Amino acid sequence: MKTILFVDDKPAIGKVLSVYLGKENNLVYMEDPISAIEWLNKGHEPSLIISDIRMPKMTGSDFLHYLKDNAFFKHIPVVMLSSEESTTERINLLNAGAEDYILKPFNPMELKARIKKFL
Repeated sequence: MKTILFVDDKPAIGKVLSVYLGKENNLVYMEDPISAIEWLNKGHEPSLIISDIRMPKMTGSDFLHYLKDNAFFKHIPVVMLSSEESTTERINLLNAGAEDYILKPFNPMELKARIKKFL
């Protein structure tokens, strides 16, 4: 079973994803990137990270840069979620190493189909 780390400050989205992704994967939910970094630094290695962009404490963009600049985590695929329909932000995140950028609100079945190629 693959582990997916989902980072978003809205627990309701985590509950939705657990319904759609939790049967076939081990879904680990964190409310902010700081908690996610602490979890990763304890030796956990997910197969995929899904992260929101707009969060308190640390942005998803900063979290992505942290992951891709770290030798231990840079190989983990990262999918970004955002309600921002900014082409510039999307291009910047993809250039920074994100594997995909999905707009909120999203169809959970589409997300499932898109992440399948990274698992």
